[in-house]
Amino acid sequence: MDMNHVENQDCYAGLTVNSGVAQPPSVNPYLTRRKRKPLPSVGEMVEGIVKGDVTMLSRAVTMVESLSAEHQAVAQEVIEKCLPFSGNSRRIGITGVPGAGKSTSIDVFGLHVLKQGGKLAVLAIDPSSERTKGSILGDKTRMEKLSVHPGAFIRPSPSGGSLGGVARKTRETIVLCEAAGYNNIFVETVGVGQSETAVHSMVDFFLLIQLAGTGDELQGIKRGIMEMADGIVINKADGDNIERARLAMTQFKSALRLFPTPASGWTPEVLTYSGYYELGIEEVWKMIDSYFEFVKANGYFERKRAEQSRFWMYETINERLHSHFYNNPEVQRMLAAAEEEILHNKRTSFAAAKTVLDSYFGAEN
Repeated sequence: MDMNHVENQDCYAGLTVNSGVAQPPSVNPYLTRRKRKPLPSVGEMVEGIVKGDVTMLSRAVTMVESLSAEHQAVAQEVIEKCLPFSGNSRRIGITGVPGAGKSTSIDVFGLHVLKQGGKLAVLAIDPSSERTKGSILGDKTRMEKLSVHPGAFIRPSPSGGSLGGVARKTRETIVLCEAAGYNNIFVETVGVGQSETAVHSMVDFFLLIQLAGTGDELQGIKRGIMEMADGIVINKADGDNIERARLAMTQFKSALRLFPTPASGWTPEVLTYSGYYELGIEEVWKMIDSYFEFVKANGYFERKRAEQSRFWMYETINERLHSHFYNNPEVQRMLAAAEEEILHNKRTSFAAAKTVLDSYFGAEN
């Protein structure tokens, strides 16, 4: 009995508190730490990726996503050497409102593609918590058939709160996957929002998945996203929902007629299907095949790829400038001081920003 506890005093007769059991160590004392394997060289990585080694591909993608400067340097060298082996895939962006069945649809679409031969890489951008920066990365669990298929590579990537950063990393991952022989690339977005613009700038075909029977079918879909779509498909067209799906299809077709003709010259189609019951999948894929035939015949396919490469050059420059500015120690000190002045109403936001920028650009000169 431990007499240090106040409950063990005479006035608390009949009540005793024992010392308890000592807590075991948090680390297993018998655990032997294994040494980490050294990172493979750039040459070994590139050779493995080109041969289709999934382990090497995964390690390279991990380096692309790493925040370490050392890993980033290696990743950029690997990407540069893989570039000549890339560009030989069909890149398809898939978006839709939450609950539209994107992951289930990708599972079914992917199996349909794999039956035709070739390999498939699925890059799913997973939303990160703004508070903890963590991600569930659960897309792979919803792609039950693809996740065990030897011809499929599924890689969920946390958005980490930085849309520009994850978009660049996803585009670099596309290059690596193409070099590894994946001739079909699916890029799934987090949902209807800003990520669509980024994904649209790295894919050849943009597919919008929508639901019927949820109220006003056009409500919640931004005009900009519909204008980006090369095809709209209405999921869950089965059972009692078939008529509602057909009505939604008519509404979307009417809405699309109000939009100007896309630069590709392609008129976006609207189809219905059921991902769960695998109905209408072949028709959806025929639409995608027709699109690629159309844009390759009129030269738009190559023009769009070239425009995307130019766009990502400027995006990379913008990101490097942003990183260089905010990682500058002197800028960090000045920003902290400027914040204090703003919070205590000693200075306006605009004046503080001008002082920091003038000092930064003056230091650069």
